[in-house]
Amino acid sequence: MTDDTVGEVQIADVPETFDESVVLLDVREDDEWQRGHAAGAQHIPMGDVPARVDEIDPDATLYVVCHAGGRSMRVAQWLARNGYEPQNVTGGMLAWAGAGRAVVTDDGSAGSV
Repeated sequence: MTDDTVGEVQIADVPETFDESVVLLDVREDDEWQRGHAAGAQHIPMGDVPARVDEIDPDATLYVVCHAGGRSMRVAQWLARNGYEPQNVTGGMLAWAGAGRAVVTDDGSAGSV
């Protein structure tokens, strides 16, 4: 099956916490991640996803996020063609922060988008 149709999900429908069964895959670049990200998100920069796809749990509920939604949609389409069932987060981390959700740095302090 080569269907690359990807569902879009509004930020209100994305969980705020993540575990083994729910993955928020952040595909932004390292400098963007270091400025701030969702706590518990998994970080694989867009260009690294094909080489690191085995790190993504195929059985987890998968949300893909970037800064505003464009890169994550491209990654989500690629993942869909490769057996995953991702949801693209509409509005990306801008929507996450805009909804008042926490953005943190690697040391747990407040971050920025």
